[in-house]
Amino acid sequence: MSKRDYYEVLGVQRNASEADLKKAFRRLAMKYHPDRNGGPDAEAKFKEAKEAYDVLSDAKKRSAYDQFGHAGVEGGPGGFGGAGDFGGAGSFSDIFGDVFGDIFGGRAGGGGGRRAQRGVDLRYDLSLTLEEAVNGKDVSIRIPTQVDCQFCGGSGAKPGTKPKTCPTCGGVGQVRMQQGFFSIQQTCPECRGTGHVIEEPCEHCRGQGRVQEEKTLSVKIPAGVDTGDRIRLAGEGDRGELGGPPGDLYVQVQVQPHPIFTREDSNLYCQVPIGFVVAALGGELEVPTLDGKVMLKIPAGTQTGKMFRVRGKGVKPVRGGPLGDLICKVVIETPVNLTERQQELLRDFEESVREGGSRHNPQSHSWLDGVKSFFEKMGL
Repeated sequence: MSKRDYYEVLGVQRNASEADLKKAFRRLAMKYHPDRNGGPDAEAKFKEAKEAYDVLSDAKKRSAYDQFGHAGVEGGPGGFGGAGDFGGAGSFSDIFGDVFGDIFGGRAGGGGGRRAQRGVDLRYDLSLTLEEAVNGKDVSIRIPTQVDCQFCGGSGAKPGTKPKTCPTCGGVGQVRMQQGFFSIQQTCPECRGTGHVIEEPCEHCRGQGRVQEEKTLSVKIPAGVDTGDRIRLAGEGDRGELGGPPGDLYVQVQVQPHPIFTREDSNLYCQVPIGFVVAALGGELEVPTLDGKVMLKIPAGTQTGKMFRVRGKGVKPVRGGPLGDLICKVVIETPVNLTERQQELLRDFEESVREGGSRHNPQSHSWLDGVKSFFEKMGL
């Protein structure tokens, strides 16, 4: 009986990737392996799938098969021994370890303990004034960090002694656990994957090989940073494990509230209270900026809430862009604690303004006209 095409057996296209082949064989192995399926055709279908996978997962055999078909790999795959005996292929747990082992962090038959691990990234919250954030500055910060213990050289063992090979895993760092027909690898509970144990721990680091210290770093804060910006210091985080690279340090910027200004993107905002006489007659006011003072001209008849823009007195964004502006919002302040004479003068002033009708208070008259029309429609 002629053999079926290997690609057809696995149910993949001829340009299938290695990952596609492995995925297809996993599916068939789970379905037809005799350890899981006692059906009459299960063993034959599993053998067929195993043979197809053995050929197509090998680059040289696959190339020969693609050129010459089954004739190009005759006598090659035989993945169950020359006679095709299933017993020679191993149990389902062996197949699982070979093809499925990557699910559990490596091939089940392979060795090797824990791999080198990159150190943890650290975060440092830096509080800045608005002036410091806008202008930039150099700051020194102190951060806790893990360094190799100088007494044991980072081994964790008492000076004069050395770590010993773990008796549980034999220095591999992993142990095989049998769960039914599954055989999987787990990190060795004795050495936690390091492959060695410390019988006499170093007294200074308590067997950890690392101790915590503080180090001082100089950080250049660029001009224009704002709350939420982060400055990365590569390699200044926690040290890596088993020779892995250190992590990074991220300096998180938090800008303190300012008594005068608030910031929105590249613009600064401030509220400027003025008396109603200045608002009515106009005048000039001296207003602050982050780099000095400017004169703000108030035109006659200015209403509360009016915005005045002072160009170029904002913030230069840290990521580039035009210099922002200072936006001044005018708020007219109502006089308080008036004397009887001042109250009398205001009453006289109010009477003279009322005599002018809507010419002096157009908004008030417009609003009153609208209220009157509304009441008429409501029949009030």
